[in-house]
This record gives sequence, C-alpha cells and structure tokens, in this order.
Amino acid sequence: MLIGELAQRTGVSQRSLRYYEQQGLLCADRDVHGYRRYGPESVRTVARIRALLAAGLSTDVIRDVLPCVAGGGDPIELDLCPDLVRTIRRELATLDARIGELQCSRSALAGFLPG
Repeated sequence: MLIGELAQRTGVSQRSLRYYEQQGLLCADRDVHGYRRYGPESVRTVARIRALLAAGLSTDVIRDVLPCVAGGGDPIELDLCPDLVRTIRRELATLDARIGELQCSRSALAGFLPG
C-alpha cells in the first residue's frame, strides 16, 4: 500500500510515517517510480509504535524493543526477553526520578502562593 493508504488505515500522518521510517521503526520498499510501498503488516507495526510512544518510550528505545512486541491491539503483548526487562526497568527508574523532580518543582511553586 502507498503511504496515504497506510496513513488513512492507521490514523497517523504521512509525515509521522516518514519519521518512523527515518528512525528505523518502519520499513518500506520503493516501487519503480520511487514511491514508498508498505506491506500489510505495517498497519500492526504502526499500532505497536504508537502504543510504545504513548507509554513514554523514545524512538531510540522503541527501535530496540520493537522486535519483542507482539500483537497489534491494545494492550500490546511483550516477549519479556532479558534485554527488554532491563530496558523497561531502566525506563521506569528514569520516570520515577522525573516524577520526584516534578514533585519538588511543584512544592517550590506552591510555596510562592499565600496560605
């Protein structure tokens, strides 16, 4: 299918699909005219990418974990290989640290308000 059809089927902009391809998350062949051609599995791949982005993962992390992702629905299923478990734990630790920093910032801002 062409990029416009994939965009329509997934609800994702053509620009985002090109970005996913640029980041190594999505593969497309080129036809004789240079147009991108996506296979039918690309619809599920885009759903997986979107779910992982919604979970807060960066495209760099998604590139590493995408091979461990199965299914195309919600929720997605993960093949919990040891590398993926380490990645998820690292990402959770990063999120916990950011949450702590945001709570400190919130307290500091709230301290400026009266009473």
